[in-house]
Amino acid sequence: MSPRTRVALVVAVLAAAAAGTTVGVTVLIWGGDSHAARQPVGLRAGAPPFLLDELGVRIDPEARRLRQAARLYGRGDRAAAGRLLAGDPSVGARIGAALARWPRSTITELDTLAHAHPQSAFVRLHLGLALAWARRDAEARQAWRAAGRVNRDSPSAVRAETLVHPELAPGLPVFVPSFEPPASLGRLSPAAQLATLAARARRPDVRAKLLYGVALQRLERPVSAERQYAAAARLAPRDPDAQVAAAVGLFDKEQPALAFSRLGPLVRTFPQAPTVRFHLGLLLLWIGRVDAARTELRLARAEGPQTVLGSQAQALLARIGR
Repeated sequence: MSPRTRVALVVAVLAAAAAGTTVGVTVLIWGGDSHAARQPVGLRAGAPPFLLDELGVRIDPEARRLRQAARLYGRGDRAAAGRLLAGDPSVGARIGAALARWPRSTITELDTLAHAHPQSAFVRLHLGLALAWARRDAEARQAWRAAGRVNRDSPSAVRAETLVHPELAPGLPVFVPSFEPPASLGRLSPAAQLATLAARARRPDVRAKLLYGVALQRLERPVSAERQYAAAARLAPRDPDAQVAAAVGLFDKEQPALAFSRLGPLVRTFPQAPTVRFHLGLLLLWIGRVDAARTELRLARAEGPQTVLGSQAQALLARIGR
């Protein structure tokens, strides 16, 4: 594993831990031409993964069945997973059943699903994974890029973007508020938390919109999260949390400069706010600029050593050092 790859993997874990510790809420948890004519040659070992991030906080019978099938699949019992999903017409079940048959007709079935559901990033993510396992890497990248085009506001698009950009940290950076959420949220189920946050965010309440945006980011709905952050920024043009969140929400692996161009000038606008330096450090870590990130995190710690973000900056610095 290259040093850059190690950095990417570590950064994803550290940033998720930082956001989870700060927010402290359970739900803020974790086509073109047909591909069917060609047959896979020189398959990679094992089978492509079955990823169910699209389920979010769903607990309905179909979601439970898909998760059970995914557990069986993950343990290597693909036959049992296939039996559990047999006859289920849902897109998720058909993807799982196609993967359970790997490699027999898997790519053909996923390609058919991609044409039948042209707006499904979920299908295109798994089509790309199957193509990658068949060592058809160029076609796999095409499928993953298509996932981002058809529905960027989805966990599958986020996963696909990670696969297209393995040189960057997995996933997307999550905004870390400088304030604690209401303790009452922690007593609710994940679905109830999400509903409560959504209801509160419909009011002209900056902090409510920020917390709902964090929840959406943690559920890998980046476009929806960015809208909440932008609305908060419009409500509070002098609030550093709101302005920083709006910048973080713009982060895009294809064009990271979008976020940096908005976040960088906030250093002058809010010279005493640790949130600016902290998130500059976080985004720099995401693109692998560790030395520059370390500098920003040290400044964030110095600006507010006793604050939530100061302690998060210290935690990141300590882990990077190890």
